[in-house]
Amino acid sequence: MSIRRLQPEGRLSGAVIHGNTVYLAGQVADDPTRDTEAQTADILRQIDLLLAEAGTDKSKLLSVQVFLVDITEAPAMNRAWDAWFDRANPPARATVEARLVDPRWRVEITAIAALA
Repeated sequence: MSIRRLQPEGRLSGAVIHGNTVYLAGQVADDPTRDTEAQTADILRQIDLLLAEAGTDKSKLLSVQVFLVDITEAPAMNRAWDAWFDRANPPARATVEARLVDPRWRVEITAIAALA
């Protein structure tokens, strides 16, 4: 089975496709000075772009992991999430509190999706 790497740079690829599955690396906001809701919206935009490049979309998300630096910011993250996710096809999701590499990042999201 072949492996295809999307947006490889340095230590990681933005996404890896193996068989009919797409694995997205942890995505963080382009602008770490924004609040949690804005960072989340930016990350979800990036996920849309990666999924499109892979040949799939958010309706095919299987699993999503959300990492927040402060779990009390979950409502802000969920506002962006609720405006974005496909309600007809909700993925499995976990949300945890974690320290991120850059303390200015409020949220990081990784996901697994099926190919369309």
